[in-house]
Amino acid sequence: MEPREPLKPFLLAFPGPLRDRLVAAVLSGEKVSTSGLLAEYELEQEELPPVGERSALIDSQGREVAVLEMTEVRVLALGEVDLQHALDEGEGYRSVAEWRAGHEAFWHGAEMREAMGDPSFTVDDGTMIVAERFRVVRVLGAGGASSG
Repeated sequence: MEPREPLKPFLLAFPGPLRDRLVAAVLSGEKVSTSGLLAEYELEQEELPPVGERSALIDSQGREVAVLEMTEVRVLALGEVDLQHALDEGEGYRSVAEWRAGHEAFWHGAEMREAMGDPSFTVDDGTMIVAERFRVVRVLGAGGASSG
């Protein structure tokens, strides 16, 4: 087997139960989109992923569990998120209001505020988010080896 270029890690939430649920939702095909804060990209001085980029989905133990391919990347205001995006996040949201409440709870949480370096960080309708849509290219077995 040829060695492959290391893939950029694709991280959902922080390690722990939430990441585990999100990774499981990706692997089951329920989750095909995600949302991040544009401010996170700016803070990390990281470029937005281009359509077609492949990355490695990372679980809570730091293992590569799947290869994902970016199929759409949109930057929009939090107040502009639509129902389809909320549904496609695969977390059981039935409305944009439910999606927003769940995301605000995460973004206003202690871990995110620490990551942002701002203990009073908050989002509002004008906060810019990165809405990413992706597909699973390959599910990986232990150690990142292809299972198919």
